Amino acid sequence: MSSPRDIFDQAYADFADAIFRHCAFRLMNRERGRDLMQETFLRFWLELNKGTDVLNIRAFLYKIANNLVIDDVRKKKEKSLDELQEAGWDPGEDQTQSMQDQMQFREILRVLKDIRPADRELIVMRFIDGLTPADIAEVLQEAPNTVSVRLHRAIKDLRTLVNPSGNSLGSSV
Repeated sequence: MSSPRDIFDQAYADFADAIFRHCAFRLMNRERGRDLMQETFLRFWLELNKGTDVLNIRAFLYKIANNLVIDDVRKKKEKSLDELQEAGWDPGEDQTQSMQDQMQFREILRVLKDIRPADRELIVMRFIDGLTPADIAEVLQEAPNTVSVRLHRAIKDLRTLVNPSGNSLGSSV
């Protein structure tokens, strides 16, 4: 049986970067994302020390992070992506990407800003965070089938918004 310290250390090694990306992307703010990642692991540590038995550490961490993001958004007025970029926030694009990939990424970010928050949350969790529909269901406390259906509809809507003409860009989402 592993000690809480061992469990925490392994979870931090495995998931800290992903939790940071999740928080930073959802808030469109790297520094705030780092703060919430640290708060996520602090709360995880406190739960481990209470003796909480965590069966799915990844989903548990995302649930904590997701709740922190929701609380943070409620506290602050949302800023537009343009305002954030003017303030110096960079979504961390890979400098080796082709110009076309960068343009597609920016278009998807623009459209993500305009879609329903519930759809955006699903798409970010699935494609940015790499969570499975089952993990998302656990984080959101919904049935896996419900999440799969909602995700399918959100992707369909996103494809339509990104590329209304139906060219190849829509099939890459």
